Amino acid sequence: MDKKIRKVLVANRGVPAVRVIQTCRERKIPTTAVYSTPDRLAAHVFMATDAVHIGEAPPIESYLNIDKIIEAARKTGANAVHPGWGFLSENALFAERVIDAGLIWIGPGPDVIRKMGDKIESKLIATDADVPVIPGINSPRNAAEIRAWMQEQDVAFPIIIKASSGGGGKGMVKVNADHEIETAYSQARSEAKKSFGNDEVLVEKYIEKGRHIEVQIIADKHGNVIHLYERECTLQRRNQKIIEEAPSPSIDDVVRHDICDTAVRLMQSIGYSSAGTVEFLFDSDTCKFYFLEVNTRLQVEHGITELVTGVDIVSLMLDIAQGEPLAFIQEDIRPNRWALEVRLNAEDPATFSPSFGTISRLHLNLYPGARVSQGVYEGSEVPPYYDSLIMLLMTTGPDRETAIMKMDSMLCRNLRVEGVKILTPLLLSIIRHQDFQKGDFSTRFIEDHMDELVAMFPEGDSEEEALKIARYVAEISALGTPNWI
Repeated sequence: MDKKIRKVLVANRGVPAVRVIQTCRERKIPTTAVYSTPDRLAAHVFMATDAVHIGEAPPIESYLNIDKIIEAARKTGANAVHPGWGFLSENALFAERVIDAGLIWIGPGPDVIRKMGDKIESKLIATDADVPVIPGINSPRNAAEIRAWMQEQDVAFPIIIKASSGGGGKGMVKVNADHEIETAYSQARSEAKKSFGNDEVLVEKYIEKGRHIEVQIIADKHGNVIHLYERECTLQRRNQKIIEEAPSPSIDDVVRHDICDTAVRLMQSIGYSSAGTVEFLFDSDTCKFYFLEVNTRLQVEHGITELVTGVDIVSLMLDIAQGEPLAFIQEDIRPNRWALEVRLNAEDPATFSPSFGTISRLHLNLYPGARVSQGVYEGSEVPPYYDSLIMLLMTTGPDRETAIMKMDSMLCRNLRVEGVKILTPLLLSIIRHQDFQKGDFSTRFIEDHMDELVAMFPEGDSEEEALKIARYVAEISALGTPNWI
């Protein structure tokens, strides 16, 4: 099979599709976009060399339709497929179908995707590779088995029940007391079946002051596996990340060396190739870390790693898919910056309810040390069928304080979005909070501080006030002084 990538079909939409197309453009590789009916005027459609309509709004009819995506590649002459993140990016069957169609799959092999996509199997693989895992029980058949495990292992509440095939925070239920076990067990299985077609679950000890740290891995098909250091992804809402940074402020160089080497050892043991991420939970009380899962795809937050290391991870994925060896070794990777990323979702900042509609205004000033992955433009529709992420905002500086300062400036002064609600007020409240600035937070930070964070939302908008004043002055000029003055 021809291993030279001539044209890439991007099997995604929005921010991930735009990100992949950007690197392909830089490398002068033509691209094919796919789109559903409501996405016919989306940003990724205009950016690609050509675009193919693959179905109606529901993902199962479009972005999850394997047959239509492969047919779009054949129709446009694309000989490679990049899945981005989300949708089919961690679907082993899709990877197999792409390869069987004679196309180049830009990602890890289907067998690896399948193994690491199951939380129970991946945990067993990690154990065999001498990677520490959180105490837990796999595939309990009922609440009685969960209670028996807790008693035998002397595990105290809280615990967490997780979908074995889960991801993105779905199928995860925290249990704080004994009387909640039955309901939580049923809820987790129901959500798992609905979201992933598999109701198998596992149960683990819930680490109260856990910090979410992940290690970026790059591996070629010649046995070379290196890490690009770690990212801190602790700040989450509803088990989904909202702010990330690199490096992590939670760990010292000793732990950093240990956690990164552990990630490399695990990926070597499974014969990994392409870009991937090993996620860990760090217990700040004991300074121990535990394996969570492997993400067999490009991560949303990969951009901050690119900023601190100077590499293009998407470009490396293309090279690896073509069979090229890595052009550098571990010692060549020397992070020398600090980077911060916020996820700008179209959501109500106080309730996280999705916000849909037309972006009537989008104004963004960029400056040195800032990077944006933008999936929308002024006039874009934000449809109700897909993920609410519309933009990734990143800042970088010589230290954490500078990166935070630049992000504050971007969110407060340099960004304006109208027509839909966005998370800006919440993001500002978080990065201005004294605990965040000290690096003192856990995965419960937003949950524990939500009322305080909402209270910190700006009460007014200086630009809106200026517009009101200008409008009033215009009315006075045109109509004269009103009689109530």
